[in-house]
Amino acid sequence: MSEPSEEQKREIYEGLSAEQKQKQSYTEWVKDAYNNQYEKWMPWIEDKYLEWFGKDNKASFVTKDTLNKTKITGIDQVDQLQGDVNNLVGNQVGKGGLLNPVGNLASKEGINRAERGGKDDKGSYGGPAAGLTDPMIKNTKGAGEGIAAGAQSAGSTVSEGAKSAGGYLGGMFGGGKK
Repeated sequence: MSEPSEEQKREIYEGLSAEQKQKQSYTEWVKDAYNNQYEKWMPWIEDKYLEWFGKDNKASFVTKDTLNKTKITGIDQVDQLQGDVNNLVGNQVGKGGLLNPVGNLASKEGINRAERGGKDDKGSYGGPAAGLTDPMIKNTKGAGEGIAAGAQSAGSTVSEGAKSAGGYLGGMFGGGKK
């Protein structure tokens, strides 16, 4: 599958409604389209790479990588033993390991969702229950943003009040500009 040409991208953008065009420039729209595709494809590409070229899934790869960072002795024999134990632990959640189903679940529903900002491979937060959960999540995000904006405004007002009170007190006790 080839990438669309610049002319094809331009045609798609020109087909958008005037309201959508007003919200984003062509460059912003292309950047968003690229980021959306990247978010969808990269976790899948990483999974396929690990599947084809090794016995790891993301959970086993991360487990091994994290445990390998704990080698602290500097003694070759001890580091080798520790490396072997790290691989043994990591391989248990990889392909053919006793905890392979757990590793696959952690890779797909944990690590991949984290990389996609909580969304699954179809862009939904709730999977099969998406019709119920996705609107609630969007409403919760909106409420959270409103609360954050209100808190920021209140914090700014308190901060300004404290600054002016500090300036008043500083001037009263000999501080301030001379």
